[in-house]
Amino acid sequence: MNQSPVLMSGSPLELNRLSEEQRILNRSKRGWVWNQMFVLEEFSGPEPILVGRLHTDLDPGSKKIKYILSGDGAGTIFQINDVTGDIHAIKRLDREEKAEYTLTAQAVDWETNKPLEPPSEFIIKVQDINDNAPEFLNGPYHATVPEMSILGTSVTNVTATDADDPVYGNSAKLVYSILEGQPYFSIEPETAIIKTALPNMDREAKEEYLVVIQAKDMGGHSGGLSGTTTLTVTLTDVNDNPPKFAQSLYHFSVPEDVVLGTAIGRVKANDQDIGENAQSSYDIIDGDGTTLFEITSDAQAQDGIIRLRKPLDFETKKSYTLKVEAANVHIDPRFSGRGPFKDTATVKIVVEDADEPPVFSSPTYLLEVHENAALNSVIGQVTARDPDITSSPIRFSIDRHTDLERQFNINADDGKITLATPLDRELSVWHNITIIATEIRNHSQISRVPVAIKVLDVNDNAPEFASEYEAFLCENGKPGQVIQTVSAMDKDDPKNGHYFLYSLLPEMVNNPNFTIKKNEDNSLSILAKHNGFNRQKQEVYLLPIIISDSGNPPLSSTSTLTIRVCGCSSDGVVQSCNVEAYVLPIGLSMGALIAILACIILLLVIVVLFVTLRRHKNEPLIIKDDEDVRENIIRYDDEGGGEEDTEAFDIATLQNPDGINGFLPRKDIKPDLQFMPRQGLAPVPNGVDVDEFINVRLHEADNDPTAPPYDSIQIYGYEGRGSVAGSLSSLESTTSDSDQNFDYLSDWGPRFKRLGELYSVGESDKET
Repeated sequence: MNQSPVLMSGSPLELNRLSEEQRILNRSKRGWVWNQMFVLEEFSGPEPILVGRLHTDLDPGSKKIKYILSGDGAGTIFQINDVTGDIHAIKRLDREEKAEYTLTAQAVDWETNKPLEPPSEFIIKVQDINDNAPEFLNGPYHATVPEMSILGTSVTNVTATDADDPVYGNSAKLVYSILEGQPYFSIEPETAIIKTALPNMDREAKEEYLVVIQAKDMGGHSGGLSGTTTLTVTLTDVNDNPPKFAQSLYHFSVPEDVVLGTAIGRVKANDQDIGENAQSSYDIIDGDGTTLFEITSDAQAQDGIIRLRKPLDFETKKSYTLKVEAANVHIDPRFSGRGPFKDTATVKIVVEDADEPPVFSSPTYLLEVHENAALNSVIGQVTARDPDITSSPIRFSIDRHTDLERQFNINADDGKITLATPLDRELSVWHNITIIATEIRNHSQISRVPVAIKVLDVNDNAPEFASEYEAFLCENGKPGQVIQTVSAMDKDDPKNGHYFLYSLLPEMVNNPNFTIKKNEDNSLSILAKHNGFNRQKQEVYLLPIIISDSGNPPLSSTSTLTIRVCGCSSDGVVQSCNVEAYVLPIGLSMGALIAILACIILLLVIVVLFVTLRRHKNEPLIIKDDEDVRENIIRYDDEGGGEEDTEAFDIATLQNPDGINGFLPRKDIKPDLQFMPRQGLAPVPNGVDVDEFINVRLHEADNDPTAPPYDSIQIYGYEGRGSVAGSLSSLESTTSDSDQNFDYLSDWGPRFKRLGELYSVGESDKET
């Protein structure tokens, strides 16, 4: 029978010696004395479970004391009998939810509810039972281990948790074991470290393993609870396998005209490893086509690509044999003893015949021809052949884009090049043309070859002076003095260089004035035979000179040297060479005189222009000192007054008073009506009044709309309100340079009387 803990106030010995009254009078302080209270978790029964009993030494059993319970779970989880002090648990408790409860007990008077002594705090602990199974919170697990690892290589460790009390009993003591995954892996029972149980596991045989791990509490004994999780172990790759060609012999075929660098074929060595452990490099290690072919590695496909390095020729060699090797790039020294990590294979390449273009006997041709070669003469020949087995005839032609002037022709059958037009080395030394060879059976097969034609020189140009020479001879020169040194030039280009012979005309051999002298540098000096030349007697001398080259046959020409007699200073400096120089001032040359005359003419032109502009400016119309009335306006783009210009005065009546009662034609345009030409007037007899004659002519001109000019006189008396430009009328313009006299306005009649008064006053004031 379980005995519930009892909380008591005071000592039991003291209760036997003292009466209740003495205890009440003599006791100054009381406290609770209690045993540890426990309640078993997860307890369930038909009635609440008794946890313990509260009892104070003040309780005589007369039911005058009431017990009160407060704190964690009071009234909801724990219930107290206020008379007996018995504490019951009315709910099932879970230690993993709350392990202990702190409560406060107090004894009060039944009637007054006054506390009989201070409250006392106590703890109710929940006793653990094994009601929680172990759990793997981070599962399922994944781990890797290199393949071919030695026995006992650590893979990983796993940890399970148990919610039961680890310090009370064995409810939380766990033991680990493997349910599935043997015999490949093992586990430490207490630490849960998983290790390999077999050596040299091969990834290529099996890459992934599933291991089921169990954790059991109660130290693994029967009756304990357990939990499981899974661990996936993946074997990582190591380079433990060499590459291996899928076949020992490969066959490829390639046309002979394939472009260089084209892929001929692919070979592949399989490797059971993966990643960088499977990377292989390929090489051609032997064969009769090592210089014509190359092999490169494709890192993505892990195969070798065979490419063409040099051109193929079916007619020369029809097949090639290569030996290729594949070797691992990354070698693991731990497995080097398993043998070489490489493999070889044989590659046979068959060259297929293709229709190839013609092949010239030389990549370029150099021909030479003399510039005097006869037309249609053969200057050279080109040859070409069809390299195919079924040889096709060849036709030759000239690319006329390289021979625009059609200076050459070619025989279409044998390739002989002939001259079509004369050649001139002095115009062009080299001619570069292109010859085209085309197969007759297949016109798409063509080849081109450059042909350089050099034009050889012949002596077909006579020598002549290198430039236009003009010699100057001083009047006070000395006999034997060199007047001029001349040189010759020849457009020809002899192999041994130029050598010229100079001579005078036969009739000039005994020239009394001049002689010639050949210099070592192939030039010629002209010397004076005497002194005392006088330019007033003879100003210019002409000296013909014969120049001959050294060609075969030699050519010659006659060039004339002009020698001008000049006046010179005492030290031989030429001052003037014209007879007119004697009449010029001393020290003033003809050029200086021309410059002075040009300046004088320029000044005269400027003065004339200035005077003309001045006179034109001083011819205003009617001018006042502060106004410039300009009524004769001939511009048609002037801005008028707009819609508000209602005060403009129409002076058409003044222009033609006779037309006021009839048709008034416009005078700014030529009218469409065709007027009859006016009858010519008879000659005016002598004695006719000139004034009347002028008035008649003026009247006719005013009334003839077909006669120019077609004037339009407009007066803008009102510009309108708010004009930003202001007035455009010339009535308000002023001028300050008018010097006319307007007194004659008073003689023009009553219509100009007021105008004459205004201008007369202005002139008077101006004079004043």
